[in-house]
Amino acid sequence: MDTRHAHGYPALRHRNGQHAHVTFEELFFDLVYVFAVTQLSHELLHHLGLGGLIETLVLWFAVWLGWQYTCWTTNWFDPETPRIRGLLFTTMLLALLMACAIPGAFGDRGLIFAGCYAAMQVGRTAFLLLELGPDHPLAANHRRILAWLLIAAVFWIAGGLLQGEARIACWIAAAACEYLSPMFGFAFPGLGRSSTREWTIEGGHLAERCQLFVIVALGETLLASGATLADTPSWGADILLALGATFIGTLAMWWLYFGTSSKHATAVITSSADPGRIGAYFHYIHAILVAGIIGCAVGNDLVMAHPHAGLQTTQVLTLVGGPALYLLGSAVYKHVVYGCIPLSHIVGVLLLLALVPVGYGSSLLVMGWLTTAVLLLVGLWEMRTHRQPVMGPGHGGH
Repeated sequence: MDTRHAHGYPALRHRNGQHAHVTFEELFFDLVYVFAVTQLSHELLHHLGLGGLIETLVLWFAVWLGWQYTCWTTNWFDPETPRIRGLLFTTMLLALLMACAIPGAFGDRGLIFAGCYAAMQVGRTAFLLLELGPDHPLAANHRRILAWLLIAAVFWIAGGLLQGEARIACWIAAAACEYLSPMFGFAFPGLGRSSTREWTIEGGHLAERCQLFVIVALGETLLASGATLADTPSWGADILLALGATFIGTLAMWWLYFGTSSKHATAVITSSADPGRIGAYFHYIHAILVAGIIGCAVGNDLVMAHPHAGLQTTQVLTLVGGPALYLLGSAVYKHVVYGCIPLSHIVGVLLLLALVPVGYGSSLLVMGWLTTAVLLLVGLWEMRTHRQPVMGPGHGGH
């Protein structure tokens, strides 16, 4: 969006060619998602298994989509204006209620979870349409978005009224409506479709918002480890070694993201001729990255709680799966930034998979250190690799 579109629309961000700053309102909003990520990791921890994994993934997509759509809103609209600030805080309250309902989302709080989420998504977009009026260039795209969100809301509410597999099926369909529709420009009968070149975002702001969410997710893993240590009556060598494994593993994930690619990612999206397309890539990729961090947080909880215990299959797969998913997400992220898949990440995933049979004869503490060692190896490899970001007016085809 440029300044001529913002003229006469005080709620829109005014573009002046400078990097749009992340506001205190947005940072305050993100605090709810510290809680949401914690709820998700605890949900998976208490329901380790295929069924629990599927349920947690469905809930994660809802949590991520709610944040993602709000992130695009604050890229277009100024959160420091009273009306948008009020919208953001209302969305924040609904997100908090949704996060509180996560433990019972597949039980007796399913309708609360679905209702809060649908109200957040549909209400926000409807409000923005009223704010824009019918003639603003952004209005047509928001009408398409609202159409898809209304369809998704039907599935969310229907799932909340149903039980068991029917609920899961409805919610998967709902998440697919919201997650896949941007890939097709929110194409809708009678409303047309949009191009990513029409999504005139401020790329630096969007990259920074994604980076802040990664900080939120990494911070939650540290908070969980710290809380476990604080509740442990006796701090023996085993619990301190467990803390070392979880802390260094989290530090390695931080380095792989912020130490090797985040600054270049900002440069790529700001220099692109189609920042809307790169921004969409970023959001899809970060859904994988943060899911990997949540998986690592669950593994950390297991290591901290029972460092000397042996591993069952679900625990082996959790300790390996979280870091592997994170490395896969990081590899795709760096493909967008650098135009190549880093060999270090592929080797790291293969090493993690090779640890699966090792896990059956190891303790949680040993397995925690082994997976941490793989993340450290990949991080050191990346530190020695010098890449240049793919930039320029033609970027966006990767």
